[in-house]
Amino acid sequence: MRAEKRRVGLRETLVGIVITLFTFASAPAGKEKDTMTVADGNRVSIEYTLTLPDKTPVDTNVGKEPLTYTQGGQEILPGLQKALLGLKEGETKRVTLSPEEGYGPVNPNALQEVNKDLIPEEAPKVGTPLVTRDSSGRPRRLRVQEIKEETVVLDFNHPLAGKTLIFDVKVLKIKDSPQ
Repeated sequence: MRAEKRRVGLRETLVGIVITLFTFASAPAGKEKDTMTVADGNRVSIEYTLTLPDKTPVDTNVGKEPLTYTQGGQEILPGLQKALLGLKEGETKRVTLSPEEGYGPVNPNALQEVNKDLIPEEAPKVGTPLVTRDSSGRPRRLRVQEIKEETVVLDFNHPLAGKTLIFDVKVLKIKDSPQ
């Protein structure tokens, strides 16, 4: 009877060893970490290329410093932020934003006619970018829209207002934000 108990104990021990070895062999090497996804409050680093529908390149940071922002922190375009929600590190996505989701439609009230004397002499060329300061001292970008005999029409719209934007984005890193 005692020998039979020992055999059962030995058999159970061997089964336990086999299960342990199988579990160990099946487990990935190193500590398995949960795969994070882009969620509100995360610090997210991305690389992106921005183009227009006609494939005109606008901006890219590929091969440069990644763009790092806080998801939900209104640091990037809301439409882009919404499209990145739920992506994992290493995932890529093409995001098309309508003008309303991007920099908004062109606002005809953002055009202002000023006397030519108020702008630099080298500026009166259509498309020339200028920088001025608003009443609180923040810089405002504008462009020369039209040149008239004695005045210049300035456009205070964002240069990408009214345009559909296409972002090719890759999520490089996701970190929990510090509490």
